[in-house]
Amino acid sequence: MLFKRGWRHQIVYCKDDRRRENHPNQKFDFLGFTFRPRMAKNRLGEFFVGFLPAVSNKAIKAIRQTIRRWRLHLHSDKSLEDLAQYINRAVSGWINYYGSYSRSALYPVFRHLNRYLVRWVTRKYKRLRGHNRRSCLWLDGVARREPGLFAHWRLLYPLAGR
Repeated sequence: MLFKRGWRHQIVYCKDDRRRENHPNQKFDFLGFTFRPRMAKNRLGEFFVGFLPAVSNKAIKAIRQTIRRWRLHLHSDKSLEDLAQYINRAVSGWINYYGSYSRSALYPVFRHLNRYLVRWVTRKYKRLRGHNRRSCLWLDGVARREPGLFAHWRLLYPLAGR
């Protein structure tokens, strides 16, 4: 497959179960996705290697920078519902765009977002200040009671609230 990188073209070897040779270029980025050999399951539940897309490292870095720019921990005057309303539109967009292939690649990003929410909890509630683990458990309990509050909780806690 021929792809442009900058002003020069690059030949990429699309390695999968049928193409088993080794070549120096076996992946490429396009529209925020990295296409490369990945493990997958077929309809029968058998594993195979396919040349499949998932969110790129560059896109993950941009998402994390956006989360950092929100500075959630400084909004301790807001309620959890207000925070959810503030961030859900962007998070839903990320899930819809990047989650169309290999949603599991987004899990580390959303766990990162949860760490920022834990930081918010420790600043919001005096009894949880200095208790990072308790804050994490408190937020985990809220996520299990109300999995639809934040858009990313539907992915991280799929069976909660059922």
